[in-house]
Amino acid sequence: MTQDDIPAVSKLDRQIFPDMQMPTNFESELKNCMAHYLVAFEFDLPESKNSCEGSIIGYAGLWVMVSEAHIVNIAVDSNYRRCGLGELLLIALIELALDMNCNMMTLEARSSNITAQRLYQKYGFTSRGIRKGYYNDNREDGIIMTVDNINSKTFKDEYKKLKGDYQKKRGAAEIILTAPF
Repeated sequence: MTQDDIPAVSKLDRQIFPDMQMPTNFESELKNCMAHYLVAFEFDLPESKNSCEGSIIGYAGLWVMVSEAHIVNIAVDSNYRRCGLGELLLIALIELALDMNCNMMTLEARSSNITAQRLYQKYGFTSRGIRKGYYNDNREDGIIMTVDNINSKTFKDEYKKLKGDYQKKRGAAEIILTAPF
């Protein structure tokens, strides 16, 4: 994510999380050396593919603290759900965490969001606990999910298989990093 992406990402954030009392301050997040945000674009024209000028249809955030990567959000435009975009963003976050030599990843998932929990379980995340009343908008509990040892051969082999399965089903997607991490 770049400074230029903030208006579109903020608009998408409000669409996806309309009841959030304190919207994400993406300007502060971009200044935070621990925070790393990715955006997903839909490209209308093949020539726009290399310029990152397509429409933003999703985003994901990761905080890296020492050797732990914490997924702060994965958000997909409601018009593009059930198309594999959330999984693609998760794949990109795992790639980023591996590139940054993290040892583990963690996140919180809404207790009602079974679809997200199943996706995370598919990639090796397991439930480690509950944060009571974690979400400010409705005081819903957050399920703490973690995957350990992401640098292990076992994890990397399974991840490579899952990523390959995704590409066979959905096609390959190009991950373009527009800023250093």
